[in-house]
Amino acid sequence: MVYRLISHFLSRRLALCLLCQAPAGNAAGICTSCAAELPQLGCTCPRCARPLPVTATCPQCLRHPPAFDAAHCAWHYAYPVAQLVRRLKDHGDMAAAHSLTLLAAERLRPDVPPDILVPVPLHWRRYWQRGFNQAQVIAARLGHHWQLPVDTGALRRLRSGPSQQQLNRSQRLRNLEGCFAAHRRVEGLRIGLVDDVMTTGATLEAAARSLRQAGALSICTFAMARTP
Repeated sequence: MVYRLISHFLSRRLALCLLCQAPAGNAAGICTSCAAELPQLGCTCPRCARPLPVTATCPQCLRHPPAFDAAHCAWHYAYPVAQLVRRLKDHGDMAAAHSLTLLAAERLRPDVPPDILVPVPLHWRRYWQRGFNQAQVIAARLGHHWQLPVDTGALRRLRSGPSQQQLNRSQRLRNLEGCFAAHRRVEGLRIGLVDDVMTTGATLEAAARSLRQAGALSICTFAMARTP
């Protein structure tokens, strides 16, 4: 009953485009015109998804290869994608989550699918305050579209730590030391690590290190958006 009510609510919300309020005309809930104007990523570094003039491994990844093997992001973190992400994170807008993940599922579909998708976890206090984990919501929907299992217990966040908004990559990495712990059941598996936004990549790097230590065979990351 609850699922039917949610589905009915979303179907009514998504009948009109979430961005321009014109008839959406599709299941994503964003009309064709607005979808075409989403801030597409062009050339990027295949290891960290950093925007570049040409597709090539960036100097930072050449000097210090990340713990993950590849990074995939659907869009730039700019209007209106940024606003839709904030609507999900700050207000629990599941219609925004549905639209973003349905469009991103086709853009991010891997040629070689991972064995499981693992969302970047929130600390339990943050989860309790927000009531949900946006990375888990995104992973569940990507898993549905790609027909892949999602393991929400494969990775745990041991501490919350201070806000990282004003920190650079090095400071973020130090801030995240010992923050995650991975379950040994990831040993020998190809992991798809999922988050909402990739900023410096420090959070995904720290999470990937824990998965590597637990024996993960390979790790690729998926995010809705990448900051410049």
